[in-house]
Amino acid sequence: MSELKSKYRNEIISSLMEKFNYDSVMEVPQIEKIVINMGVGDAVQNAKALDNAVEELTLISGQKPVVTRAKNSIAGFRLREGMPIGAKVTLRGDRMYEFLQKLIDVSLPRVRDFRGVSNKAFDGRGNYTLGVKEQLIFPEINYDKVDKVRGMDIVIVSSANTDEEARELLTQFGMPFRK
Repeated sequence: MSELKSKYRNEIISSLMEKFNYDSVMEVPQIEKIVINMGVGDAVQNAKALDNAVEELTLISGQKPVVTRAKNSIAGFRLREGMPIGAKVTLRGDRMYEFLQKLIDVSLPRVRDFRGVSNKAFDGRGNYTLGVKEQLIFPEINYDKVDKVRGMDIVIVSSANTDEEARELLTQFGMPFRK
């Protein structure tokens, strides 16, 4: 069992129950899944770009991503419906905790000029979205093999009902919010 998972069970649940006065342990919010999404806009001209993105996502998440396809055709972007334009991975369970721990302890501190993640990126239903500008902050990525710097979105889906609860949950996990 990962460190974060046991920390959640042993410390975080009880401290959240005190703070928000829950009646039952089942009310305490928990992280349900983490979705990592990488849009590869240049896959339209260059099919190989997508393979590289898929490889990098596999290294980062430890699980094979799904290729996402265009829903609509957009003539201005030379895009047809059904063209592959990205990749995404949904992590749950132990892999999710492992990824979160890696993100908080290793990857985020490696971001240039890092001052903490934004407090405003909650969606009102307890989910948090984080944009990463380059995939190089992950230790699994070999700098020499990178063909192009790509960003990605990381969505942390929790069962919290309000942003306040979700923020407290993530803060307890050690998410470095801006002061």
